[in-house]
Amino acid sequence: MDSQTISPMQRLLITVAVMTATFMQILDTTIVNVALPYMQGSLAANPDQITWTLTSYLVASAIFMPLTGYLSDRLGEKRYLLISIVGFTIASALCGASSTLVEIVVFRLLQGAFGASLVPLAQAILTEIYPREQRTKAMAIWGFGVMVAPILGPTLGGYLTDVANWRWTFYVNIPFGVLAVLLAWRVMPEKPRKERLMDWLGLFFIALFIANLQYVLDQGNNRDWYGAWDIRIATLLSIGGFLAFLVHSLYQPKRMVFNMHIFKDRNFTLASILIAMMGLGMYGIMAVQPLMLETLLNYPVLLTGLVMAPRGISGMLGMLVMGKYGHLFDPRRTVIFGIILNIIGVYAYSRLPAMITPSYIVWPMLLQGFGVSLIFTALSALAFATLPSELSVEGSGLFSLLRTLGSSIGISVTVSVLTHQGQVSWNDLTGFINPYNPAFYHYFAALHLHPTHPLAYQLFGVTLYDQSQMIAFDSTFVFVMWSFILMLPFVFLIKKVKCGTKGPTVHAD
Repeated sequence: MDSQTISPMQRLLITVAVMTATFMQILDTTIVNVALPYMQGSLAANPDQITWTLTSYLVASAIFMPLTGYLSDRLGEKRYLLISIVGFTIASALCGASSTLVEIVVFRLLQGAFGASLVPLAQAILTEIYPREQRTKAMAIWGFGVMVAPILGPTLGGYLTDVANWRWTFYVNIPFGVLAVLLAWRVMPEKPRKERLMDWLGLFFIALFIANLQYVLDQGNNRDWYGAWDIRIATLLSIGGFLAFLVHSLYQPKRMVFNMHIFKDRNFTLASILIAMMGLGMYGIMAVQPLMLETLLNYPVLLTGLVMAPRGISGMLGMLVMGKYGHLFDPRRTVIFGIILNIIGVYAYSRLPAMITPSYIVWPMLLQGFGVSLIFTALSALAFATLPSELSVEGSGLFSLLRTLGSSIGISVTVSVLTHQGQVSWNDLTGFINPYNPAFYHYFAALHLHPTHPLAYQLFGVTLYDQSQMIAFDSTFVFVMWSFILMLPFVFLIKKVKCGTKGPTVHAD
């Protein structure tokens, strides 16, 4: 597609089509978060099992995302986009109709497989249809969908679950999928297909690496980590798959899953690492915040969604600011500023007061949403500013792969940290409960209860659980804060890029 031959109206309609599909796909990474307790009861699953509906989707996306460049060349960009949207929409309907845990996990895998290409295809298409001098604007539009959709997911999910039921968090995709298919079919021009070989063995090694890594992160905490034989085997398979892929790619330079030479571009490599780290922090905190609000603070599902909405509002504001004024600033400084905003926002959660009000929960979210939008838009511009146009689809697939992989790892690791810290805090607090501690008796005296009364044990157990969970959430937010702090050194290694009106230019530092 040549940006010079596309009319402004056609460009607008193509943008609406691909961004509708992108928003729909990304929304499904978080829209079910607040509905998990309701899905758990409906599908007869325990808390650990129900999280498979989140990670199975992300794992399938990560495995199939490297196929974006290959299938786009072999099938044609337009045809592959249409197949992906139709498949994703049908899989969404099947998820909503699921009656067992096995069914919904299988259909979520299908969702992830069909939707894997939607984000990188959208990024590549927007890069092609917008002139180079509007590249920052194009990436702001793309970033709007990619970053705002998961932020708004819990709010929309909470509303749909409250007014209908959790199944509508999947059914809501159907009208948007139909709209995206009709628009893409009518306005997108065809691109010539290309003959391309595929390294299926290399893809197998990637799948082996990702699937086993996810299993280790998901189940390690529940199975005593390396005390369990299956965790040890999965770890070896994951490491073996990664090393085998690297060695195999070096000896198969003409047939690779993706062009490894793309990592010679320093800006692309560093931006990809940073986007993975940002995915870890962003999705990690978004996985545990609904748990804190619903289980610890006893917020109803709709209120939980509404409380998390300001993050999306500030994220949209950040995207609008970057779309209009982003070309005026050094993208590296924009990334640093966004990281600092997230550090402040997450730090505030690690120091929650005894009486937590909704207003205290909201203002850190405003900082996080605005900061994430700055980071994402600037990193997207930095990643593709120096990349040859013929590698745009390949680069989009890899960029999205690392973002998805970071997000998947972030959810698993953050939930594991929360669970582990909850156990540690419980054991630490129970150490203070003994007949020789005066505070033990003072606590029950204020309640007009004797320590041996059955009701006293129940009340104390609830209090002990709440306090241990509060400490665990505080520790988890500190962990997420450090994930953002560790991003800072990588930013200083990126080459300076000025996204002016004449297109990106690189400056030697």
